[in-house]
Amino acid sequence: ALPASAQGTLDAVRARGALSCGVNTNAPGFTTLDSRGEYQGMVADLCRGLAAAIFGDATKVRWVPLTFATRFTALGAGEVDVLMLTSTHTVLRDSTLGLRFTANYFYDGHGFMAARATNATNVAALAGASICLLQGTTNEGITAEYFRARNLAFTPVLFADQDQVVRALAAGRCDAYGMDASGLASAQSALPNPAEWVILPERFSKEPYTPVIRRGDENWFDVVRWFVSALIEAEESGVTQANAADLRASSQDANIRRLLGALPEVGQALRLDPAWALNAIRAIGNYGEMYNRHFGPGTPVAMPRGQNEIWTRGGLHYAPPFR
Repeated sequence: ALPASAQGTLDAVRARGALSCGVNTNAPGFTTLDSRGEYQGMVADLCRGLAAAIFGDATKVRWVPLTFATRFTALGAGEVDVLMLTSTHTVLRDSTLGLRFTANYFYDGHGFMAARATNATNVAALAGASICLLQGTTNEGITAEYFRARNLAFTPVLFADQDQVVRALAAGRCDAYGMDASGLASAQSALPNPAEWVILPERFSKEPYTPVIRRGDENWFDVVRWFVSALIEAEESGVTQANAADLRASSQDANIRRLLGALPEVGQALRLDPAWALNAIRAIGNYGEMYNRHFGPGTPVAMPRGQNEIWTRGGLHYAPPFR
């Protein structure tokens, strides 16, 4: 079979009848397997929403669990159509891997979680500590740079996925864990004794997550980028999972009409059905609904939205105009 990019990824996805989506293996809030063996979390929802935008059917997803160390190789080799797995957009990744980072769906920052028994109140107090890290992540390099710049020693303990890290933390193999704040909250929620661990307040990086695709397919880039933007625009415009269909029929707002396909030009430009965004929103809700479902109060991870709010409420999410 030809690589998807040789015939156009959107056409290849349609011909296959399913979207091949690269996901985290075990990251509460982003991707976990429930008791029925079904993927849940924000990353899983993004896969379903994109499938709904393409097919009008959120179930048409081929799930491909990947590790941080193998994700970019798998994408470049055509094993997946899109990498939804939490991946930070950096200049070197964007310019040297033959890949394209599309639109930010989550803003985060590197931090550390330490065992309460260490009595650490800041990261400098972890001098000499053993620190769990995920191999192939920006966090591995950020941690090394922090300790090297301060002439402090530490012992890195590398793992392929967060499930392994959680087991290592629970077994006492590491004094701390270096990861993005969402990953720290996710890991803490999965530990048998979460209260024995504390997430330290300092943040050391910018970690914007985006869906990632292969270079050389501008139509597919547009589809993925505007799919993310549609979820953000829907929240700003008051379009929800419950009211999207009614607003498509009744709204006189031209922006909402273009978003939901009552005016067809956006879908035509993307080579999608005019109702592509409507189908995605009906499947997974707008961005805020999706965030609250997986990170809101009452969830195991429970992270305040902060910079993941839309721009009108002081956050960083801002969709370009739908016109």
